[in-house]
Amino acid sequence: MKRSAFAQLLPHAGPMCLLDQVLEWDTGYIRCSATSHRDPANPLAVAGRLHAVCGVEYAAQAIALHAALGASVQGAAAVPGYLGGIRRLQLARARLDDVPEDLIIQAERQLADHGGLVYDFSIAAAGAALLDGRLSILFPKRPAHHE
Repeated sequence: MKRSAFAQLLPHAGPMCLLDQVLEWDTGYIRCSATSHRDPANPLAVAGRLHAVCGVEYAAQAIALHAALGASVQGAAAVPGYLGGIRRLQLARARLDDVPEDLIIQAERQLADHGGLVYDFSIAAAGAALLDGRLSILFPKRPAHHE
């Protein structure tokens, strides 16, 4: 699935939509590709350099897309979430802008409930691990409904 088919499902637009393609997904997993890490105008780059920690945003967008795709299959809209935490983040390199191959972003849902989501993620290029970790996504608390 190309960006034109999923861009409206993400809260980011234009150059801030970092993903190019959904390679595969199911109810618990998504695998995407991206080339925007090589773009000198990448909105996350500083002085043309994209620090590897920016891979967290690639993973967060893949997770948001996974949640939106799952909701759309059920005929619902995705609940907007906020990055609540990053755990076990491991960086195998300092930068992403100098990676010549496409990034492959994988995320696997570990937990989903009314309060949020927890996903393990990894980003690789040409089979080499670049970074991985766990992201928690929190949903805003809804006010209690009293009748």
